[in-house]
Amino acid sequence: MTFPPPKAEAPAQRFEEASVAARDALERLIAAANEAGWGTEEISVAFLEAARFLTEANKKDPDPADDPAISDVPGKREQIGHGELFD
Repeated sequence: MTFPPPKAEAPAQRFEEASVAARDALERLIAAANEAGWGTEEISVAFLEAARFLTEANKKDPDPADDPAISDVPGKREQIGHGELFD
């Protein structure tokens, strides 16, 4: 899926462009989900929950690309749960 780049500089115009692009993308996603057997209401609610989750995650870590790779984290070979180990 492609997403159009912004054309405007002003925040209000960028917001409007983003809203239109997001709406178009969601309509395509909902149509694809409908074809796969999901109801419009259930998939719409699932998208809302996913958006809330991503918003919260972004508040906690706004730029995860700056985080160290898992292989760079100290203690990477320690036990992490029920006997699992990192590879």
